[in-house]
Amino acid sequence: MNPIIMTMIMSTVILGTLIVMTSSHWFMIWIGFEMNMLAIIPMLMKNFNPRSMEASTKYFMTQATASMILMLAIIINLLFSGQWTILNISNPTASMLMTVALVMKLGMAPFHFWVPEVTQGVPLTSGLILLTWQKIAPLSVLYQIYPSINPEMLLTMSLLSLLVGGWGGLNQTQLRKIMAYSSIAHMGWMTTITIYNPTLMLLNLIIYIIMTMSTFMLFIYTSSTTTLSLSHTWNKMPLISIFILTIMLSLGGLPPLTGFLPKWMIIYELTKNSNVILPTAMAILSLLNLYFYMRLTYSTSLTMFPTINNMKMTWQYENTKQIPLMAPMIIISTLTLPLAPLLVTLY
Repeated sequence: MNPIIMTMIMSTVILGTLIVMTSSHWFMIWIGFEMNMLAIIPMLMKNFNPRSMEASTKYFMTQATASMILMLAIIINLLFSGQWTILNISNPTASMLMTVALVMKLGMAPFHFWVPEVTQGVPLTSGLILLTWQKIAPLSVLYQIYPSINPEMLLTMSLLSLLVGGWGGLNQTQLRKIMAYSSIAHMGWMTTITIYNPTLMLLNLIIYIIMTMSTFMLFIYTSSTTTLSLSHTWNKMPLISIFILTIMLSLGGLPPLTGFLPKWMIIYELTKNSNVILPTAMAILSLLNLYFYMRLTYSTSLTMFPTINNMKMTWQYENTKQIPLMAPMIIISTLTLPLAPLLVTLY
């Protein structure tokens, strides 16, 4: 793609998200979502082929439906309140439709079907943007309207997302689909705590974005898209295979790695609000995610596949790919847990 066109498209994607995050007027928020959606389509089709075209079409249809539901909710709210402000949602029907639209944009269950298919059909760099940057705008709106959301409805969708995100990734061998189901499960954690402590949702989002970016950077660096190709990493780049092991376990929420921090704080916050059954169910469902991360780490770092040569290590060719900020992102993704007391005092 032409660098000038790519710069314009990226600027529009960023501008659309910033408009959503900074606006207090519903119409401006809707415009920001539309700008973001229409600009991301060419990025999904960067490598033009039938699969990327199909993925882009699925993404467009889902997001357009969500935008239509959001506009319907905005109009219903306008008819009842007479205002466009985001903080004045007086009608329960409008609140319910807004929640459905935002959940559809986030790719949470029961509207999750597009996430694995779209992520699998696009390149790794586009999948990285889809699973990180594209989550910021809907979550920022959810952060602002959380007092008027129906908590039972949102918690049901969150638990369903945790179940689907863990169950769906169990039999997958495609890394992009595994990351997509991981995203569905993480969105379930974030939306659960939004009702009780939205600031904690922001912390969870930041840590999730950092860990997902680190994972995709390693996949791009090793050119791995399947479990089989990832399993040969030890024979070429043993240090990278160790990084993949630690980040996968961090994504699964295993202490003493960074991914344990948001889960621990969310469970602590829920129990502090006299809620015991919900965090227990969430902790049990997160074991499903931990299982398929462990399966990846086992095939990547804990087994030694037969080699056709007499040496255990293949010839060390210099990797020409330049992945900026990969080293600090890996460090943050694995070693942030000692900062937990500071983060607890901040939030």
